[in-house]
Amino acid sequence: MVRVSDVDSPLALYRRYRPETFAEVIGQDHVTTPLRNALANNRVNHAYLFSGPRGCGKTTSARILARALNCEKAPVADPCGECDSCRDLARGGPGSIDVIEIDAASHNGVDDARDLREKAFFAPVRSRYKVYIIDEAHMVTAQAFNAMLKLVEEPPPHLRFIFATTEPDKVIPTIRSRTHHYPFRLFPPKLVADYIATLCEKEGIAVEPAALPLVARAGGGSMRDSLSVMDQLLGGAGPQGVTYELAVGLLGYTPDWLLDEVVDAFAARDGAAVFGVIDKVIETGQDPRRFTEDLLRRLRDLVIVAAVPDAPASGLVEVSEDAGERLVAQANRFGVHELSRAADIVATGLTEMRGATAPRLLLELVCARVLLPGADHGTEGLAARLDRLERRVDISGTPSPAPAPAPAAPAQDRPVLKPSVGAPRSGDSAPVPDERSVAPPPPPTAGGEPATVPDERSVAAPPPPEEGHPETAHPEPEPAQPATGGLTLVDVRRLWPDVVEAVKTRRRMAWIHLTQNSQVVALDGNVLTLGFTNPGARESFVNGRSDEVVRQAVIDVVGADWRIEAIVDPGAQAGGPPPEPPRGSAPPTPPGSGSQPGPPGGAPPGDPGSDPAAIAKARGAIRPTRTGEQPPSVEDRAARLAQADADAHPDDLDADVEVLGGAELLQRELGAQMIEEIRHQ
Repeated sequence: MVRVSDVDSPLALYRRYRPETFAEVIGQDHVTTPLRNALANNRVNHAYLFSGPRGCGKTTSARILARALNCEKAPVADPCGECDSCRDLARGGPGSIDVIEIDAASHNGVDDARDLREKAFFAPVRSRYKVYIIDEAHMVTAQAFNAMLKLVEEPPPHLRFIFATTEPDKVIPTIRSRTHHYPFRLFPPKLVADYIATLCEKEGIAVEPAALPLVARAGGGSMRDSLSVMDQLLGGAGPQGVTYELAVGLLGYTPDWLLDEVVDAFAARDGAAVFGVIDKVIETGQDPRRFTEDLLRRLRDLVIVAAVPDAPASGLVEVSEDAGERLVAQANRFGVHELSRAADIVATGLTEMRGATAPRLLLELVCARVLLPGADHGTEGLAARLDRLERRVDISGTPSPAPAPAPAAPAQDRPVLKPSVGAPRSGDSAPVPDERSVAPPPPPTAGGEPATVPDERSVAAPPPPEEGHPETAHPEPEPAQPATGGLTLVDVRRLWPDVVEAVKTRRRMAWIHLTQNSQVVALDGNVLTLGFTNPGARESFVNGRSDEVVRQAVIDVVGADWRIEAIVDPGAQAGGPPPEPPRGSAPPTPPGSGSQPGPPGGAPPGDPGSDPAAIAKARGAIRPTRTGEQPPSVEDRAARLAQADADAHPDDLDADVEVLGGAELLQRELGAQMIEEIRHQ
């Protein structure tokens, strides 16, 4: 039978690995180095004040100081660890009767101060000094401090005081002025992660490197708190050790993949993806405040990476190697002002969430403000929009405009009629010469005669190159070749939602094809290939001349002139069922070919929006005139044609009669050229 005492669980990590000398204390060199010098030189003060946040080593350093003071080899910087006093005060030792630790949280009254004053005058039993370690000294009342003020100011030779507190300002000035003050600091996250990794190696436990920054973050810079968190993870670890998933789930942090998803959605201005992430956060039971805090931390990392690209490698951002590469890629998709504006909005929203009854609503509003810089008319919103425009120009590779050539001599608006006779006829006025065509008189030469001015045509036109003199030749510049502007297929797909929105404002049917029946397949040179789910959708797209609409939208959004090619790709993702292709459609006939024109109103054959009734109505709009009937004017025929086109295409924004006049509609849809009617008198 096994007794309970034989299987006692081990001590906590912060107790098993508590430092025993100042050399083992890490991260507090500004405190340990002066104390070691004072101990070695035997210049120890009678009272010390150790202050700093919790878990930074105040009480541990006070015990090491008391151990070094009572070491048999004193004065010494570090205790020997061999004498009786060192063994009594060692880790797991029984303690010493001459080193008294007092918890001021429960012994803070005047009576406790009087009792301490009466016992302090007795000499130590076995050691050289009697040391009082008063923990949580800020809890001592002012009356109690005043009661032991005389003892602290003029103690007996065998007495030493060490006050430890997290709030040194609450210690009365009369006590604080009689002590040597040593402020302790929080531990940097990288130091905490490295120290915990070392302890895990000693324990023989596997820990994923991605989990260590989470432990350091949960500890908040406190080594004791970080070791307590690590103890919790070690207790729940399985055969694989401490994994990243275990740390994220147990500590309640947002997974990196979820933050990556929302940041990518912000970069692409994909509102559906952003609010989908928020829904995942709520459905998985995560705290919206914690998600907002993690998002703000991610934006902070991106701001630093945007300013210092090698921040992950240099340690400015505490992330793993693969996470650092993702941060650099995400930062390149934002502008500096855009990241700063998003971080400010999230920080303000996090402040508003404290005490809010509807944190999800506030989170959604924060994300909506981040997505819409155009609604922000302030300086930050304007800077964010400029960032997006500059980044789009950088991606598309639009070259800077070439310097404008020197303006040539202006041509006359109309020819000047010259009479055959030198003198003008009676009744005709002499033509007034243009000021621009009158050259100033040439300056006189040294002899007083006017200099001869060469003809402008002889000056402007260079002489032809002679044979055998290649240096006089002026080769003509080669025409610029079209290029994709450095865009990749990934960049095109990221900018594709903007192109689709631009198509929607031009032609609704083309927008339906793009959203329901097609996707971007490839980009080869300046040819953009779209894959359609079925042949009918592809034929409807091509016959409806929607490729030209998409081309114009690409020029406006991306700044590149690409030819749109449509293919049949059964694997294309479709958002809905494709429209049925028209039956009996014929390819469009180019204008001026002499054949019968296509459907009226500029509707291309095979347009799903056309029907027989609308076509018949359109034909009636352009019926021939009867004998003796006054032919309608061009404006009337254009108006009828536009109305027929609007009836045939009720879902097309371009078919609005009020937007375009009749002449413009004929010229755009049919390629017609309007000429003035010649009226015979």
